[in-house]
Amino acid sequence: MTMTCSYTDAANVAAPGPDGPSGPRAPTAEQLAWIERENARLEGTPAEEILAWVNDSFPGRFTMATGLGPEGCVIISMLAKIDPTVYIFNLDTGYQFRETLELRDRIAEKYGIVVDLQRPELSVEAYEALHGGPVYRDDPDRCCLDRKVTVLHRVARHFDAWATGIRRDQSPTRADTPILRWDKKFGLIKVSPLATWTKGDVWKRILNEQIPYNPLHDQGYPSIGCRPCTRSVLPGEDERAGRWTGRAKTECGLHTAAE
Repeated sequence: MTMTCSYTDAANVAAPGPDGPSGPRAPTAEQLAWIERENARLEGTPAEEILAWVNDSFPGRFTMATGLGPEGCVIISMLAKIDPTVYIFNLDTGYQFRETLELRDRIAEKYGIVVDLQRPELSVEAYEALHGGPVYRDDPDRCCLDRKVTVLHRVARHFDAWATGIRRDQSPTRADTPILRWDKKFGLIKVSPLATWTKGDVWKRILNEQIPYNPLHDQGYPSIGCRPCTRSVLPGEDERAGRWTGRAKTECGLHTAAE
Protein backbone atom coordinates (compact mmCIF):
# COMPACT_ATOMS: atom_id res chain seq x y z
CA MET A 1 0.00 0.00 0.00
CA THR A 2 1.33 3.46 -0.90
CA MET A 3 1.71 5.82 2.03
CA THR A 4 0.46 9.31 1.16
CA CYS A 5 0.52 11.23 4.42
CA SER A 6 3.17 13.96 4.61
CA TYR A 7 4.80 15.06 7.83
CA THR A 8 3.07 18.42 7.46
CA ASP A 9 -0.29 16.67 7.55
CA ALA A 10 0.70 14.48 10.47
CA ALA A 11 2.16 17.35 12.48
CA ASN A 12 -1.22 19.05 12.40
CA VAL A 13 -2.72 16.08 14.20
CA ALA A 14 -0.46 16.14 17.24
CA ALA A 15 1.57 19.30 17.49
CA PRO A 16 4.85 18.87 19.39
CA GLY A 17 4.92 20.18 22.92
CA PRO A 18 4.31 19.19 26.53
CA ASP A 19 0.94 18.43 28.03
CA GLY A 20 -1.11 21.40 29.08
CA PRO A 21 -1.99 22.32 32.67
CA SER A 22 -5.28 20.44 32.43
CA GLY A 23 -3.67 17.17 31.36
CA PRO A 24 -2.71 15.38 28.12
CA ARG A 25 -3.18 17.10 24.78
CA ALA A 26 -6.54 16.75 23.08
CA PRO A 27 -7.11 16.64 19.29
CA THR A 28 -9.69 18.65 17.37
CA ALA A 29 -12.62 17.02 15.59
CA GLU A 30 -10.78 17.53 12.32
CA GLN A 31 -7.70 15.79 13.65
CA LEU A 32 -9.76 12.87 14.93
CA ALA A 33 -11.32 12.54 11.48
CA TRP A 34 -7.82 12.41 9.95
CA ILE A 35 -6.82 9.63 12.34
CA GLU A 36 -9.98 7.69 11.51
CA ARG A 37 -9.28 7.96 7.78
CA GLU A 38 -5.67 6.89 8.21
CA ASN A 39 -6.72 3.98 10.40
CA ALA A 40 -9.08 2.72 7.70
CA ARG A 41 -6.38 3.10 5.07
CA LEU A 42 -3.79 1.23 7.12
CA GLU A 43 -6.00 -1.80 7.74
CA GLY A 44 -4.34 -4.71 5.97
CA THR A 45 -1.02 -2.89 5.51
CA PRO A 46 2.11 -4.87 6.44
CA ALA A 47 3.41 -4.00 9.90
CA GLU A 48 6.79 -2.88 8.55
CA GLU A 49 5.08 -0.35 6.27
CA ILE A 50 2.96 0.96 9.13
CA LEU A 51 6.04 1.50 11.27
CA ALA A 52 7.95 3.16 8.43
CA TRP A 53 5.00 5.47 7.75
CA VAL A 54 4.58 6.61 11.34
CA ASN A 55 8.33 7.06 11.75
CA ASP A 56 8.48 9.22 8.62
CA SER A 57 5.37 11.14 9.68
CA PHE A 58 6.71 12.01 13.11
CA PRO A 59 10.51 12.17 12.82
CA GLY A 60 12.08 12.25 16.24
CA ARG A 61 8.62 12.27 17.85
CA PHE A 62 7.78 8.56 17.54
CA THR A 63 8.52 6.09 20.33
CA MET A 64 7.75 2.57 21.43
CA ALA A 65 6.96 1.23 24.89
CA THR A 66 7.57 -2.48 25.35
CA GLY A 67 7.32 -5.05 28.11
CA LEU A 68 9.65 -7.17 25.94
CA GLY A 69 6.94 -9.67 25.10
CA PRO A 70 7.13 -11.62 21.82
CA GLU A 71 5.24 -8.91 19.93
CA GLY A 72 7.54 -6.20 21.23
CA CYS A 73 10.59 -8.22 20.23
CA VAL A 74 9.20 -8.60 16.71
CA ILE A 75 8.60 -4.85 16.42
CA ILE A 76 12.11 -4.14 17.67
CA SER A 77 13.48 -6.42 14.94
CA MET A 78 11.51 -4.38 12.39
CA LEU A 79 12.65 -1.03 13.75
CA ALA A 80 16.24 -2.25 13.66
CA LYS A 81 15.86 -2.32 9.86
CA ILE A 82 13.64 0.75 9.49
CA ASP A 83 15.32 3.15 11.91
CA PRO A 84 17.38 1.84 14.85
CA THR A 85 17.46 5.34 16.37
CA VAL A 86 13.76 5.24 17.35
CA TYR A 87 13.54 5.65 21.12
CA ILE A 88 12.36 2.39 22.69
CA PHE A 89 11.73 2.07 26.40
CA ASN A 90 10.55 -0.36 29.04
CA LEU A 91 8.58 0.56 32.15
CA ASP A 92 10.79 -0.96 34.81
CA THR A 93 8.56 -1.29 37.87
CA GLY A 94 11.27 -2.96 39.92
CA TYR A 95 9.23 -6.15 39.98
CA GLN A 96 10.17 -7.56 36.58
CA PHE A 97 11.41 -11.10 36.04
CA ARG A 98 15.16 -11.57 35.81
CA GLU A 99 14.60 -13.24 32.44
CA THR A 100 12.96 -10.07 31.11
CA LEU A 101 15.94 -7.90 31.98
CA GLU A 102 18.34 -10.48 30.56
CA LEU A 103 16.34 -10.44 27.31
CA ARG A 104 17.00 -6.71 27.10
CA ASP A 105 20.72 -7.48 27.05
CA ARG A 106 20.32 -10.10 24.32
CA ILE A 107 18.35 -7.66 22.16
CA ALA A 108 21.13 -5.10 22.53
CA GLU A 109 23.68 -7.70 21.44
CA LYS A 110 21.71 -8.73 18.33
CA TYR A 111 20.37 -5.38 17.11
CA GLY A 112 22.55 -2.77 18.77
CA ILE A 113 19.38 -1.28 20.26
CA VAL A 114 19.43 -0.57 23.98
CA VAL A 115 15.89 -0.53 25.36
CA ASP A 116 15.87 2.29 27.89
CA LEU A 117 14.58 1.56 31.40
CA GLN A 118 12.13 4.18 32.60
CA ARG A 119 11.59 3.87 36.34
CA PRO A 120 9.24 5.39 38.93
CA GLU A 121 10.65 8.09 41.18
CA LEU A 122 10.61 5.77 44.20
CA SER A 123 12.56 2.53 44.37
CA VAL A 124 10.65 -0.62 45.32
CA GLU A 125 12.07 -0.42 48.83
CA ALA A 126 11.06 3.20 49.32
CA TYR A 127 7.64 2.63 47.74
CA GLU A 128 6.82 -0.34 49.94
CA ALA A 129 8.12 1.44 53.04
CA LEU A 130 5.86 4.41 52.28
CA HIS A 131 2.79 2.16 51.97
CA GLY A 132 3.55 -0.35 54.68
CA GLY A 133 4.36 -3.22 52.35
CA PRO A 134 3.77 -4.40 48.77
CA VAL A 135 0.90 -2.40 47.29
CA TYR A 136 0.23 -5.05 44.63
CA ARG A 137 -1.14 -7.45 47.28
CA ASP A 138 -4.14 -5.32 48.23
CA ASP A 139 -4.40 -2.67 45.51
CA PRO A 140 -2.80 -3.78 42.24
CA ASP A 141 -4.54 -0.97 40.34
CA ARG A 142 -2.74 1.58 42.52
CA CYS A 143 0.56 -0.21 42.06
CA CYS A 144 0.17 -0.22 38.27
CA LEU A 145 -0.84 3.44 38.32
CA ASP A 146 2.14 4.52 40.39
CA ARG A 147 4.79 2.34 38.80
CA LYS A 148 3.66 2.15 35.16
CA VAL A 149 0.92 4.55 34.11
CA THR A 150 2.43 7.61 35.80
CA VAL A 151 5.82 6.83 34.27
CA LEU A 152 4.34 6.53 30.78
CA HIS A 153 2.63 9.90 31.22
CA ARG A 154 6.05 11.36 31.98
CA VAL A 155 7.56 9.93 28.79
CA ALA A 156 4.57 10.41 26.47
CA ARG A 157 4.54 14.20 26.77
CA HIS A 158 7.74 14.30 24.72
CA PHE A 159 6.30 12.39 21.75
CA ASP A 160 3.46 12.55 19.22
CA ALA A 161 2.98 8.83 18.51
CA TRP A 162 3.79 5.56 20.24
CA ALA A 163 3.77 1.95 19.13
CA THR A 164 2.48 -1.04 21.09
CA GLY A 165 2.48 -4.79 20.47
CA ILE A 166 -1.26 -5.31 21.03
CA ARG A 167 -3.00 -8.01 18.97
CA ARG A 168 -6.75 -8.38 18.60
CA ASP A 169 -6.69 -12.09 19.34
CA GLN A 170 -4.88 -11.74 22.69
CA SER A 171 -8.03 -11.32 24.77
CA PRO A 172 -11.66 -10.14 24.54
CA THR A 173 -10.66 -6.71 25.86
CA ARG A 174 -8.33 -6.21 22.88
CA ALA A 175 -10.56 -7.60 20.14
CA ASP A 176 -11.48 -4.19 18.72
CA THR A 177 -7.98 -2.70 18.71
CA PRO A 178 -7.55 -0.35 15.72
CA ILE A 179 -4.28 0.10 13.86
CA LEU A 180 -4.30 3.80 14.66
CA ARG A 181 -6.23 5.83 17.20
CA TRP A 182 -5.96 8.83 19.44
CA ASP A 183 -4.81 7.81 22.91
CA LYS A 184 -6.85 10.08 25.15
CA LYS A 185 -5.17 8.90 28.32
CA PHE A 186 -1.65 9.83 27.22
CA GLY A 187 -2.35 12.55 24.66
CA LEU A 188 -0.75 11.14 21.51
CA ILE A 189 -1.41 8.79 18.61
CA LYS A 190 -1.33 5.09 19.44
CA VAL A 191 -0.13 2.69 16.76
CA SER A 192 -0.70 -1.07 16.92
CA PRO A 193 1.08 -2.44 13.84
CA LEU A 194 0.50 -6.07 14.86
CA ALA A 195 -3.22 -5.67 15.63
CA THR A 196 -4.26 -8.05 12.84
CA TRP A 197 -1.52 -10.61 13.54
CA THR A 198 -2.20 -13.91 15.28
CA LYS A 199 -0.11 -15.62 17.91
CA GLY A 200 1.03 -18.00 15.19
CA ASP A 201 2.15 -15.10 12.99
CA VAL A 202 4.27 -13.70 15.80
CA TRP A 203 6.01 -16.98 16.62
CA LYS A 204 6.57 -17.84 12.98
CA ARG A 205 8.46 -14.55 12.58
CA ILE A 206 10.42 -15.11 15.79
CA LEU A 207 11.51 -18.59 14.76
CA ASN A 208 12.21 -17.73 11.12
CA GLU A 209 14.38 -14.74 12.00
CA GLN A 210 15.75 -16.09 15.29
CA ILE A 211 14.50 -13.08 17.17
CA PRO A 212 15.47 -13.18 20.88
CA TYR A 213 12.54 -13.88 23.20
CA ASN A 214 11.89 -14.49 26.87
CA PRO A 215 12.56 -18.15 27.85
CA LEU A 216 9.59 -17.99 30.23
CA HIS A 217 7.36 -18.30 27.16
CA ASP A 218 8.59 -21.88 26.88
CA GLN A 219 7.47 -22.49 30.45
CA GLY A 220 3.79 -21.62 30.06
CA TYR A 221 3.95 -17.83 30.35
CA PRO A 222 2.44 -16.37 27.15
CA SER A 223 2.02 -12.93 28.75
CA ILE A 224 4.69 -11.69 31.14
CA GLY A 225 4.32 -8.70 33.42
CA CYS A 226 5.56 -8.15 36.95
CA ARG A 227 6.78 -11.21 38.80
CA PRO A 228 4.31 -11.08 41.76
CA CYS A 229 1.28 -10.68 39.49
CA THR A 230 2.06 -13.18 36.72
CA ARG A 231 1.61 -16.97 36.59
CA SER A 232 1.75 -19.60 33.88
CA VAL A 233 -1.55 -20.31 32.14
CA LEU A 234 -3.58 -23.50 32.00
CA PRO A 235 -4.72 -25.28 28.81
CA GLY A 236 -7.71 -23.47 27.29
CA GLU A 237 -7.08 -20.15 29.04
CA ASP A 238 -6.51 -17.02 27.00
CA GLU A 239 -3.05 -15.54 26.79
CA ARG A 240 -3.57 -12.99 29.54
CA ALA A 241 -5.26 -15.29 32.05
CA GLY A 242 -2.04 -15.51 34.02
CA ARG A 243 -2.09 -11.85 34.90
CA TRP A 244 -3.59 -10.78 38.27
CA THR A 245 -5.12 -14.20 38.95
CA GLY A 246 -8.26 -14.17 41.09
CA ARG A 247 -9.09 -10.55 40.30
CA ALA A 248 -11.33 -8.90 37.74
CA LYS A 249 -8.30 -6.88 36.65
CA THR A 250 -7.05 -7.81 33.17
CA GLU A 251 -5.00 -4.76 32.16
CA CYS A 252 -2.33 -2.68 33.86
CA GLY A 253 -3.96 0.57 32.73
CA LEU A 254 -1.75 1.44 29.77
CA HIS A 255 -4.27 0.15 27.25
CA THR A 256 -7.57 1.09 28.89
CA ALA A 257 -9.57 4.19 28.10
CA ALA A 258 -9.12 7.37 30.08
CA GLU A 259 -11.70 8.16 32.71
